Amino acid sequence: MSQRIKALVFDAYGTLFDVHSVISTCNQNFPDQGAALSQRWRAKQLEYTWLRSLMGRYEDFWQVTESALVFACKSLNLSCSPATRTQLMEAYLHLDPYTEVREALKALSNYPLAILSNGSPRMLHAVVKSAGLEGVFSHVISVDEVKIYKPSPRVYQLASQRMSVSETSIGFVSSNSWDVIGAKAFGFWTCWVNRSAAPGDELGVTPDVTVKTLADLVDVLKA
Repeated sequence: MSQRIKALVFDAYGTLFDVHSVISTCNQNFPDQGAALSQRWRAKQLEYTWLRSLMGRYEDFWQVTESALVFACKSLNLSCSPATRTQLMEAYLHLDPYTEVREALKALSNYPLAILSNGSPRMLHAVVKSAGLEGVFSHVISVDEVKIYKPSPRVYQLASQRMSVSETSIGFVSSNSWDVIGAKAFGFWTCWVNRSAAPGDELGVTPDVTVKTLADLVDVLKA
């Protein structure tokens, strides 16, 4: 199996970078509401990407993320001033990488590595730089190139085109079940990083492998 894979492509948010590392900033502004706000914010952020794709009304991920934050605050009856909104949005540019990410990527550096993300180019550049991962990836690819969000096949096709590797030779890694399913349906070999032991989405497609962390993926590919 590992001989078949010629390149590895990673989702960013929730896979390499912990979206809920914003909780501390949320708690600074809304004591004891950080976890609830972060969960609501993330759920609405994803929902807005799917809705905008279906409606054909694309906005980049920065705008989607801000709209989701405004909704999440309203839904929790939290008064979010412009200054607070700016502070919370800035936190998205400095998300913490998961603890095993740096070592795992180093161990996988014999493959060409790329990011394929909903994030806008500016957001991705900032979070990669903040995490000290500059130079690790041969490509950092944003859906902004095709103006539609995952799991559109047009997004996954970007990876094949940019890396000049056929879809059957790309290993795609994501912590989002629906993202892995979209990538698998497109033709990638897929790895679901299921950190929370969540049930998979019932969409008739299953990942090739499921692991708990990226360190486990290293073991799988070395086997």
